[in-house]
Amino acid sequence: MDWFWLMVWWFAFVMYLVVLFQIVADLFRDRQLSGWAKALWMIALIVIPFLSGMVYLIARGRGMGQRQAEQMSQARAETDAYIRTVASSTPATSPTAQVSEAKALLDSGAIDEREFAALKAKALA
Repeated sequence: MDWFWLMVWWFAFVMYLVVLFQIVADLFRDRQLSGWAKALWMIALIVIPFLSGMVYLIARGRGMGQRQAEQMSQARAETDAYIRTVASSTPATSPTAQVSEAKALLDSGAIDEREFAALKAKALA
């Protein structure tokens, strides 16, 4: 039975740490809160951690969720923009263009007939 209660306490402690780290991250993410207010919240979280954590979640929990959602949507938009730029930098060529490029390589002597046939079959596949 001691192991069970040990696991319960460890679970509670880890959950407290997760909430505490979320609160600290939200404090530094909030642009509307002044530096002095952030410092006071940090002091409160160090001196009376459980009480100040609960007060923070009750008083600023809704804004905390909104800031997290904004950060996630901004990260998604940045990722989508990056993917669009990478995808557009290598435009897909048509099979006809690929065959003509292979023919140009064949005519210049860079590849032989066998390689040309392989590139042509790959482009038309």
